[in-house]
Amino acid sequence: MGTLRKLVTGSFARFLLVGVFNTLVGLSASFLFFNVFGLGYWASTFAGNTIGAIVSYALNRSFTFRSTASVASSWWRFALVILICYGISYGAGIVLAEAAGALLPGVSAKLLHNGAILVGNGLYVICNYAGHKYFTFRRKEELPERGA
Repeated sequence: MGTLRKLVTGSFARFLLVGVFNTLVGLSASFLFFNVFGLGYWASTFAGNTIGAIVSYALNRSFTFRSTASVASSWWRFALVILICYGISYGAGIVLAEAAGALLPGVSAKLLHNGAILVGNGLYVICNYAGHKYFTFRRKEELPERGA
């Protein structure tokens, strides 16, 4: 029961709360760039995620992980995690959309790409949490001991 309580009240719960806000910002921007401004899939998701990443960094650093790491030491880790998670998550989303398009040829490419944005975003959340918890904002007590 202690593990469940820790998940609900700990950094993961704060990450999800920040994630809801961050997702609203980044996903709204992605859909806006794709559907209103007519940018392509990659440009739209990259622009939306860049906007979301700026919001995410500020909130996750101060609120979620309560990190005392300096901006100089954490910003590049944050950017690296964001870029890796972006490539993996949205790459998987578009591959799945293309597979769905092959199985369902009557579905429009625009609908498939909108679905890819949603799937990619879900994968992105999971990948991001792990990357930021264990790499970007890890605490010194979470670092492996030398010689251990």
